Amino acid sequence: MTSKQRAYLKSLAMTMDPIFQIGKASLTPEVIEGIREAIDKRELIKVSVLKNCFDDPREIAEVLAERTRSQVVQVIGKKIVLYKPAKENSKIVLP
Repeated sequence: MTSKQRAYLKSLAMTMDPIFQIGKASLTPEVIEGIREAIDKRELIKVSVLKNCFDDPREIAEVLAERTRSQVVQVIGKKIVLYKPAKENSKIVLP
């Protein structure tokens, strides 16, 4: 992914609300499966890491990207943005 594509995805994610929250239990198989389903449908999602989660958001982002076969667009504070292009009928067209 080029820096121009990453900047475009960041601009799209700026107006989005987080659709998942990772809390005290951190990454459970159920959370990962839910995120995988959401990213397959939406392509671009935002995840929030709550204050009671003691794991590093960057590490969580890397694990999520690996397990959902997506790419980390950005990690700012406790917000993670992930992108995975759709196999067909893609809604997001990268520049």
